[in-house]
Amino acid sequence: MRVLAVADSDSYLKWAACLLADLPPDPATRLAVVRTPIAPSPGQIAAALSGTPAAEPLPQVLSARALRRAAERMRPDVVLVACTGPVVDVLVADVLDGLRPRPVFVTGLPGISVPATEKAWLFRSGCDLFVVHSRREVAEFAGIAARLGGGGTIGLARLPFLRPRGAGRDGLPARPGGGDRVVFATQAKVPGPREERERILHALARLAAGRPDLDVVVKLRAWEDERQTHNERHHYRRLWRDLGEPGRLAFETGPMHEQLARAAGFVTVSSTAALEAVAQGVPSLVLADFGVSAEMINLVFEGSGLLGTLDDLAGGAFRAADPAWCAANYFHPADADDWTDRLAALVTGPAERPRSLLDGPEHAAARRRARLRVEVPPHMLRAGYRARRRVRRYLRALT
Repeated sequence: MRVLAVADSDSYLKWAACLLADLPPDPATRLAVVRTPIAPSPGQIAAALSGTPAAEPLPQVLSARALRRAAERMRPDVVLVACTGPVVDVLVADVLDGLRPRPVFVTGLPGISVPATEKAWLFRSGCDLFVVHSRREVAEFAGIAARLGGGGTIGLARLPFLRPRGAGRDGLPARPGGGDRVVFATQAKVPGPREERERILHALARLAAGRPDLDVVVKLRAWEDERQTHNERHHYRRLWRDLGEPGRLAFETGPMHEQLARAAGFVTVSSTAALEAVAQGVPSLVLADFGVSAEMINLVFEGSGLLGTLDDLAGGAFRAADPAWCAANYFHPADADDWTDRLAALVTGPAERPRSLLDGPEHAAARRRARLRVEVPPHMLRAGYRARRRVRRYLRALT
């Protein structure tokens, strides 16, 4: 089986590389990065692929035109489109459309996808297989698919970077033997306001002052001059300088698994890295001071036993995840995964292209007919078409 995987940002690149590692032995695979405004730097690429089979050699960064040529030469059976939604839509509907023989298009989301959104389904509705990572996510996206139509089948895969260092009899991770640092995993989008981010930094500084035996590390997704999947308006390193560096904090980038290997505690607002910490048995804390909501991307942590406050952080009150919550959210048994079986059936079965909700001739009559066929709100379709045009312009400009 020949598999071409293409990513557009650091988080999707890490996800794609780990997902490729879950395929049967010896597939002919190629991993590439498509050149967009959020394409990762060489340092980000190396960090994203650290510890994966795809770490050497580093993948090429290709223009859309070069990606098409590479696909025509390779003639892949499968294309894993590990990209943000609008880029998935443009690659499948335009850049890679018309490949012969037509490959199976696989896509998905690289982290927490609760609650499931119509927007995520809309942009990926031209793909044959949509991969998510918990039974709850499968159920929620299946509901959206039944309501809106479009798209292919939905597959389940345990998040591929959730590899516990040691598991107990119940399959949950055993506690590690300690560590010498507390790791705060930052995010670009949440919390948004400057003052809320400053409150986090002050709480981390209070922890560092009270625990001189621990290194307190702000784990950055990128340095200030590097791009991320989402734009970060208030970068933590810059805020710390603006505050006059009132304490003892370290700022680092690099692979998360290397940080967690030394962690005595882990904290975040809602990062997927919290799941990595749980998998490695690192006592953790998910900050709820700024709300628990879809906007804060932390609804999934309700009932986890991990929600806490900045005062808990300053006091070092980390905790273990609830086993029942783990079983329902991302830590299902490995034999429940079905995405590779679904992929194999698609590769060997009769070709039947799924209907994209944004597909078809680009004229008003076709769009009106599409709205009659599915219950997609008109404003969502308009937003989808605008995003598609914007990404097309990006890809042409960067060719």
